[in-house]
Order: sequence, then structure tokens, then C-alpha cells
Amino acid sequence: MGFAKLLDSDEVVIFRIGAEQLSPPKAFPKKWAENFMMQLMVDDLDAWWTHISSLDLPGTFGVPAPKAPALQPWGLRIAYVVDPAGVLWHVAQRRADVEHDG
Repeated sequence: MGFAKLLDSDEVVIFRIGAEQLSPPKAFPKKWAENFMMQLMVDDLDAWWTHISSLDLPGTFGVPAPKAPALQPWGLRIAYVVDPAGVLWHVAQRRADVEHDG
């Protein structure tokens, strides 16, 4: 989805996207992963959707098809992606006028 792998050792894996870094656990219970979600706030959700939809994630990783961006009742436009571990990712459009979206 655009993350660069910075480190992959026996103990830790670290990814970077833009100025942000993410270090997910290397081992986890399947039940935990399938009941966990991450939210990634982006400046241009439509550009992300173009990128995500071009990756053929279901064919490559056997995951459900990503869900296109849609405005949610709580005010965010979000696209949904399930990663190979079963984690649900909310890729959300950052709202310039909402401080906690920053």
C-alpha cells in the first residue's frame, strides 16, 4: 500500500510511510488480528484509492476486496482494506478543519 520496510529482524519489523513509522508485532493470535483495526489519515483519499485498487490485493494476498471511499455517518470519508493478517485498515480523508484529524 505504499509502506517502505526499514527493518525486518527476528525481533521487530519497522515500516515507514511519509514521515510516519509503524512497528506491528511479528507474531499475534489470529483472533486478535481479525478483531483489530488501524486508521491511516491521508491528505488525498482519492489518490490512495487509485493506488490501492490497482494492487489486486485479493488476487495477490487472498484478502477481501477493498471497499471504495464513502462518507461515513460520523463525518469521515473512508476506504476499507483488510491486510493479509486480517487487520482492518480505515484509510480516511484528513479534514483540514478538524484538529484531531491532523
